[in-house]
Amino acid sequence: MPRTLTPTEREEFLAQPHIGVLSVAGDGDRPPLTVPVWYAYQPGGNLTFFTGTQGANARKTRLLERAGRLSFCVQRPEIPYKYVTVEASVIKVDRAPAFDEVFAVTSRYLPEDAARGFAEAETAAPSGTFVLFTARPDRWLSTDFGEDG
Repeated sequence: MPRTLTPTEREEFLAQPHIGVLSVAGDGDRPPLTVPVWYAYQPGGNLTFFTGTQGANARKTRLLERAGRLSFCVQRPEIPYKYVTVEASVIKVDRAPAFDEVFAVTSRYLPEDAARGFAEAETAAPSGTFVLFTARPDRWLSTDFGEDG
């Protein structure tokens, strides 16, 4: 029987280096935009992720700024299935983020040298298209389909 994760379990699960799936309200008659993103999270803290890499304009930047809120989901896609979803409020939009903030995200997904290089390239000369978002988790949904559940 599936069970809801405890607050500690859900925060620890979100803190693992999953690929996050971000969803934000669409514009006009378009449905919500849903895209995979790299992110950073520490239990009890806020969620950070970026958009607009390599000078590319990102539709999600405009949508996130307009909506001010998002849904974010991570999952374990193999048995035993588990997921955590947060509904969150955007609390900071940084068009010139510090190296350390970007490295905190990239170092979860890339070898250290590559993560450092990526963070340096994106923060050395801010383009205005590269944006680091910080979002506060407001509501949590979670399920664990494991044997203990």
